[in-house]
Amino acid sequence: MAKNDHVRLFETRPVKGRVHFRLLAASIFVAICFVFIYRLRFFAAMEGKLERWSWIGLFLSEIWFSFYWFLTIVCRWYSVHRFPYKHRLSQRFENELPDVDIFVCTADPMIEPPSMVINTVLSVMAYDYPPQKLSIYLSDDGGSDLTFYAMLEAAIFSKKWLPFCNKFKLEPRAPEAYFRRAFEADIDHIMVKEWLSVKELYEDMKMRIETITKLNRVPENIRKQHKGFHEWDFVSSKRDHQTILQILIDGRDPDAVDIEGKPLPTLVYLAREKRPQNHHNFKAGAMNALIRVSSKISNGPIILNVDCDMYSNNSKSIRDALCFFMDEEKGDEIAYVQYPQCFDNLTKNDIYASSFLVVHKLEHPGLDANGGPCYIGSGCFHRREALCGKKYDEHFKVNWKRANDRKVEENAIVLEEKCKALASCTYEQNTLWGKEIGLKYGCPVEDIITGLSIQCRGWRSIYMSPEREAFLGVAPTTLLQSLVQHKRWSEGMLQIFLSKYCSLLYGHKKIPLKLQLAYCPYNCWAANSLPVLYYVVVPCLCLLKGIPLFPQTSNPWVVPFAYVAIAQRAYSLGEYLWCGGTFQGWCNDQRIWMFKCTTSYLFAFFEVILKLLGYSKEAFVITEKVADDDVSKRHEQELIEFGATSPMFDILATLAMVNLLSSFGAIKKVMLEADQYSKVLDMFGVQILLCLLLVTINWPVYQAMFFRRDNGRMPSSVTYKSMIFALLVCTLAMH
Repeated sequence: MAKNDHVRLFETRPVKGRVHFRLLAASIFVAICFVFIYRLRFFAAMEGKLERWSWIGLFLSEIWFSFYWFLTIVCRWYSVHRFPYKHRLSQRFENELPDVDIFVCTADPMIEPPSMVINTVLSVMAYDYPPQKLSIYLSDDGGSDLTFYAMLEAAIFSKKWLPFCNKFKLEPRAPEAYFRRAFEADIDHIMVKEWLSVKELYEDMKMRIETITKLNRVPENIRKQHKGFHEWDFVSSKRDHQTILQILIDGRDPDAVDIEGKPLPTLVYLAREKRPQNHHNFKAGAMNALIRVSSKISNGPIILNVDCDMYSNNSKSIRDALCFFMDEEKGDEIAYVQYPQCFDNLTKNDIYASSFLVVHKLEHPGLDANGGPCYIGSGCFHRREALCGKKYDEHFKVNWKRANDRKVEENAIVLEEKCKALASCTYEQNTLWGKEIGLKYGCPVEDIITGLSIQCRGWRSIYMSPEREAFLGVAPTTLLQSLVQHKRWSEGMLQIFLSKYCSLLYGHKKIPLKLQLAYCPYNCWAANSLPVLYYVVVPCLCLLKGIPLFPQTSNPWVVPFAYVAIAQRAYSLGEYLWCGGTFQGWCNDQRIWMFKCTTSYLFAFFEVILKLLGYSKEAFVITEKVADDDVSKRHEQELIEFGATSPMFDILATLAMVNLLSSFGAIKKVMLEADQYSKVLDMFGVQILLCLLLVTINWPVYQAMFFRRDNGRMPSSVTYKSMIFALLVCTLAMH
């Protein structure tokens, strides 16, 4: 064996600053213990029944916060970063690089526009990787001929786009994102003419696709140009149709070349069979159909799956991932390599806290160090065998040459007909698909339990966060979109925690205890709702009633409360800034966390309870990926969008009004008892401070209710209802 064969293809380094983090965590733990001692010691001093129950509720909330904090500390106690060496990969394995199958999933052409979908498809077709080893599959769960038409346009445009990307080493390789960032004045004079030509071709293609999308039908003259359109003659609806499978580019065909004569990747369109009487299992069902169909067409040993809005932003991502899979020492035990989900439409201060800065840079590296990150559904490279249910064996070794030897002899037409049965809605009946093979069924966040089950079969996973983001997607541009998205996620996570797939049960003796615990903070998102709601409401109402719930400001017992609050928030701010955020971004992050707890997580919590009692059914909600011009403009101006009626906004507005009225009550109490000014502040200082802090957090809500005049303001009906509810609650609290 050559000397350089012993050199690792990747390096693992511990995250810096661990000592400071651990010292701070220890000091906060000590302060929390003093808080608990205070609660227990002074409980007997509470005289009335209402006072005692208010005290108990606050204590239980603090116990939960402390437990949840402990879980996050476990996750981040030890963290690592991974650094791949692509040049070593090229030196040793350039001629043995494996075939890679790429799955792109879409579900609705109105919510996920075809022009956006093909940008993702074109970006992954243009990877810096041998094109003959790439196969791209689009799963269209909307069964739309509009999306199929867009794919045909993309197949034609790719003949010009791919050589253009390779010739000038473009980044990113999604045409919309590239031309949005690049301007003619910035282009090298050598490529200006070609740049303008390709841009014009793209704009023309985009215009044709968007025109047909607005028409909501494909004109007859276009339908005659490809045999695939005949499939829609037998389609009843998007929920009732046969399997539609079309190989748009057959990478094995010597005529499938770009304008420079170089081979093109294989490109396949799939709309699996749907029938009203058969459950289709949402995205998990689509992925499993793709796994089966691809196994007959290309059967790449490595699978990448991305959502249709997550275009490739880094053409080297495949090679980065292969540094882990093909490492001679540790590669054979790796099942998947997970990249972070990043977004390209975030505002400067991330108004809806969609970036997950600290999660990506600190929490996921902690999961990686404890046994591997969870699978988050997009931007993930899988080992096909692990995804298909194979258990890890320490004697397992991959022969990459043999893995690439399998050849398919049938032509494209024969393959299309042969593979249709694999995507039928009855194929999985009485099989292990969705149970032991492929993605798991029965949960809105099927990706999490799929990743956990893979880890429990002995495999490990890797978290890879390159300097240049691997994938960029579309984040919600309205508050309601963001809250609904988090409701779906937190609902699925809590379902997992209360099911057999709870990491503490399912992972017992299969994965490390630290990894079992590291899953819990995410699984318990929804459980934060009740303690946060209690802390937001009860101290404010008790302030109106004159019930103190915290130590007097002159009492030494106030120190542990102050230390826990200040130290934790100050360190949180420091982390956020260190991760590349801004102070205003951190403030937005804190605000949205409270909004999620009191709405998304609250609704998710009760939805799960109702499901357990049999009063609610599983549903899948697609987050809208398009916004009108007014909404986009307000988003860019960092104005929170409230312009819709929703029970979530009813709750937000009511809580904001309760906090505001309680603050007015506190100010009135101080002013009317001017002779006992210092005594009132001493007795209720912490509660008053908490109330004013909540008012500050809710300032955008007050703006939307009383001051804004744009279409993003709070609907009048919501404002009136919240004022009535808040006045009623505060009146009852005072009497």
